[in-house]
Amino acid sequence: MKAFKYLPLVFGITLLLSCNHKESGVPVVGFVDAFEDATVGQARTGFTDALKKNGFSDDQHTVKIEYHNAEGDQPTLGLIVNQFVSEKVDLLATCTTLSTVTAIQKTNTIPVFAMVSPTPARMNVVSSTGVNPPNLFGVVEDLNYIDTSFNIITTLLKPTAGKLVIGMIYNQAEPQSADAVNRLKELATKANVTLEVLPLNNSADAQLVTQSLLSKHINAFFALPDNSVFASFETILKNCNQANVPIFTSEAGLVKRGAVAAFGADMYLWGYQAGEQAAQFLKTKKVDGLKPEMVKVRKRVYNAAAAQKYHIAIPSNFEAVK
Repeated sequence: MKAFKYLPLVFGITLLLSCNHKESGVPVVGFVDAFEDATVGQARTGFTDALKKNGFSDDQHTVKIEYHNAEGDQPTLGLIVNQFVSEKVDLLATCTTLSTVTAIQKTNTIPVFAMVSPTPARMNVVSSTGVNPPNLFGVVEDLNYIDTSFNIITTLLKPTAGKLVIGMIYNQAEPQSADAVNRLKELATKANVTLEVLPLNNSADAQLVTQSLLSKHINAFFALPDNSVFASFETILKNCNQANVPIFTSEAGLVKRGAVAAFGADMYLWGYQAGEQAAQFLKTKKVDGLKPEMVKVRKRVYNAAAAQKYHIAIPSNFEAVK
């Protein structure tokens, strides 16, 4: 695998650079991304912007931000975190659930500032006595918002005959995705909506699974906050558009990429919120008062072109994405 071929060289260079910065007193941040994605990537930009605003700039050499992306490969993700831990970076910034869980498993001393991750309980990292990992901070989310996101579909779509049929795909290996599916099944029953759900455990299978779902004559597709969905969204979008099936979601970034509407987190602001916490730690070298926070900013957003394509009237309290 290509990722493994170059890891020893990359990590060797990184280690030398880290040691130099450690000697000069410049704090080192190890940023861990689980996979490459345009929407999720906005969180990293928000995180680094928050650090910069607080006086920690890579360009000004007041902080060293070492960035590694596992490109969706879990063994590589473990190697990345192990290397950062061996370097004794000042803090770990983790983007998406797999990065956060891996970091918590690898260290209980280096502060972990999470983003684009669910609550500790939904990540299954809470102790048997109900205590969060002592080094977990940053910004997380629960599933309360997903009710509003899902209800957008029933508000905006009125099927000409029969019950509304909504399709979803999800990665069974992601606890928060499985939780979301169970929650939405309950919502669908209460709303008299038929829910069609198929597993997608590898983005390479997105074409086949999406087409299989579309064959069930769904009226709309709901894109979950799921890593496999993020990674294969363009494939999902292409197939849904060809079948004339609108996509709704709970993530604002996916609306920019072609979904019709969402009540979702702004990924940039999610990362920015986590970055403000990290900056506080870098200033004080203390975690006093810090804990995992809930996402503060969620927006009702829509894609004007997608709404026009499907002739969907959008309420005035929705903001058009640009």
